[in-house]
Amino acid sequence: MNKGQELLKKAKKIIPGGNQLLSKRSEMFLPGLWPTYYKKAKGCKVWDLNNKVYYDFAGMGVTSCVLGYSNEYINRALIKGLKSGSMCTLNAVEEVELAEELLNIHKWSGMAKFCKSGGEACMVAIRIARAYTNKNNIAFCGYHGWHDWYLATNMNGSKNLDNQLLPGLKAKGVSNSFKNSIKPFLYNDIASFKKLFKNNNNNIGIIIMEPMRGVKPSHNFLRQVKSIAKKNKAILIFDEITSGFKDNYGGLHLKLKVTPDMAIFGKSIGNGYPISAIIGKKDIMQVAQETFISSTMWTDRLGFIAAKVTLKKLKQLNINRLISNYGNKIKKGWIKISKKNKVKISISGQDSIPYLKFDYPNSLEILTYFTQEMLKKGFLAGAQVATSFAYNDKIINKYLKEVDNVFSKIQTCLKNGKFPLKGEIKHSTFKRLTG
Repeated sequence: MNKGQELLKKAKKIIPGGNQLLSKRSEMFLPGLWPTYYKKAKGCKVWDLNNKVYYDFAGMGVTSCVLGYSNEYINRALIKGLKSGSMCTLNAVEEVELAEELLNIHKWSGMAKFCKSGGEACMVAIRIARAYTNKNNIAFCGYHGWHDWYLATNMNGSKNLDNQLLPGLKAKGVSNSFKNSIKPFLYNDIASFKKLFKNNNNNIGIIIMEPMRGVKPSHNFLRQVKSIAKKNKAILIFDEITSGFKDNYGGLHLKLKVTPDMAIFGKSIGNGYPISAIIGKKDIMQVAQETFISSTMWTDRLGFIAAKVTLKKLKQLNINRLISNYGNKIKKGWIKISKKNKVKISISGQDSIPYLKFDYPNSLEILTYFTQEMLKKGFLAGAQVATSFAYNDKIINKYLKEVDNVFSKIQTCLKNGKFPLKGEIKHSTFKRLTG
């Protein structure tokens, strides 16, 4: 009996959708068979409710645990912080220390503000930028969370967000007041961006985008965006919730050599503990004092401590270079294995976050089968791997060996025209789930 799936049945009756995050839904990996819940996570190993142990090659906490699960460096610092008190009427000194560190890494910025999640950080950044420019309209590219301002773009076309990251997102419950203020553009398509500013009719004051997700910028795309933003006096925000502190120490924009007006970080900066950050030029960030942005739990000490330790270890142990090398090893392994087994694939993503796609009309079916067979071999696996300091060459070699075995099975299934799935094909879009 899969105890995780049994608990999920109960969860769906008392929690909408069964959990809090779309990316962690069982249906996004292996419907009916995914372990779903964990008892323990340490390094890159996960223990499920049946006490089975898996290596996590399915995202390492939705790309957040760059040092690995339950990291000893962070654990020691957090235990000390707990004993000293995680919440108080006064403020934690670590808040100032973390701000100093982030601003030291990003010399172009002058101030920092903190919250707990990526979605919150995006909303705070939008509020500050809107207050500074006094313009309501937003141009965006990429994924930026669940807020009204983002989902509202689907009010003018139900598929506007399909080319960003997650297709099928609904705008139900979103205020109509945002309907005409959100303007999407496509990555590496400067024409789609220039079109938004044609004749200056859209009154755009904010541009928010991921500097990179699947593919690298081409034809000076980011520099062109920055130039047009400056010309139109619009604030350029880089959303680095996913990309930041992965391939390099700091925002990926430092590696790409294009600086924004504001940047947002989360996930990796706290190794999975709740902490996110907004940094920006001083004159812009100061406007935060002219609008109300405040929350009790943003002052919790533990997030600041986790981020301080994470950043220290990333720099001290040169972890960003290490995990980029791990990612490149996995990419090269996928290519070699695919050629050997004559399975057509394409690869994308940052060096440290490689992404695999099967190049067939039934790609989702093949990916579901891949996940199913890798699970049997003790690996949580999907399309995306978020490399971690908890990996090593031995573990990666073990993963690639099993990938080779499964790709051989995939080739046989392709010849037979049938994939023996034990459940449904994985979801790729947002769907309403019932208990």
